[in-house]
Amino acid sequence: MPELRKDPVVDRWVIIADNRGRRPQDFEIAPRRSAGRLCPFCEGNESETPGEVLCVREPHSSPNGPGWKIRVVPNKFPAVWEAECGEITDRDDGLHQAGPGQGIHEVIIESPRHVSSLTQLTGDEIILVLQTYRRRFQALESHPGLSSVMLFKNMGAEAGASLEHVHSQLIALPMIPTLQAAELQGAKARFDASGRCVFCRMLRSEGVSPRGVLVSDRFTAFCPFASRFGYETWILPNRHASHFSAITDDEIRDLADVLPKVLKAVETAVRPPAYNLVFHTAPLGGPPLEHYHWHIEVLPAFARAAGFEWGSGFHINPVYPEQAAQELRQTLARPSKFEDESIRQTEVTSERLPMP
Repeated sequence: MPELRKDPVVDRWVIIADNRGRRPQDFEIAPRRSAGRLCPFCEGNESETPGEVLCVREPHSSPNGPGWKIRVVPNKFPAVWEAECGEITDRDDGLHQAGPGQGIHEVIIESPRHVSSLTQLTGDEIILVLQTYRRRFQALESHPGLSSVMLFKNMGAEAGASLEHVHSQLIALPMIPTLQAAELQGAKARFDASGRCVFCRMLRSEGVSPRGVLVSDRFTAFCPFASRFGYETWILPNRHASHFSAITDDEIRDLADVLPKVLKAVETAVRPPAYNLVFHTAPLGGPPLEHYHWHIEVLPAFARAAGFEWGSGFHINPVYPEQAAQELRQTLARPSKFEDESIRQTEVTSERLPMP
């Protein structure tokens, strides 16, 4: 079973999960890669994954069989195991703190077709993906013993993906991760000092600054002032909300248009396309927060971390965010090329999906 361990100096949690090394790999060294490897996420291979937690299916199709549009399954090689979340206990002399690696680790398989990116899905399919994200967040809000949830996507081998079939992962934990806690604390300190949400202030300034990428009725995308990575892009809802689970139907429709545009622009700028997509949201089960604003971060795998980064915690970004935003805007200004590529990559026409 995985184990949660806490660094005694900087209060940083790590997960020890040796079973993760047994995951199947699409991105192996070419001579070692076996031809015709079975993709466990393709339609017809449902027996290769654990049983469904949630699934959107065609009428009269059977659970854990073909006929689905989107599936949520437990991760076959989980970083944490679902169980009653126990107390974190001191180990040995109180210096080393550890506890059982309990939590939830799920995979959201976003299409029955073997495509690699959200940009290859239709708008209606992306709406369905976002609806499913919301349903999982809402379901976890009342889960006993859990404090945080992170939804993320690894796109490309350079960004840590092990299988190319389009999917996201969700990990819920009984504590607040260090970076999330620091973000919450920083946002609270700035709210206490000014009486205003720092993310709302970003929205008002960045959308019209040289770092602005895209502004819609309900979302704003920009390259943050202190970008850690080349072409790093944040997407924030224009309406203040601390929990992603509170996203509205109209916001889902708008985000289903904004998100693939931003990702396509990043995929055009970063070659080969590789990035991490991370949803930042307030802790589970808590009230709405005045000082925090849920958002999405697109973090391109633009340059590898080296000794200075690992030793100092600083990031060295070789691309000014103003330059990155300009390039992304220029890509977005070529809609005909974007739409043509989307049509070529999308092999089916989706029917209009009703909002639940």
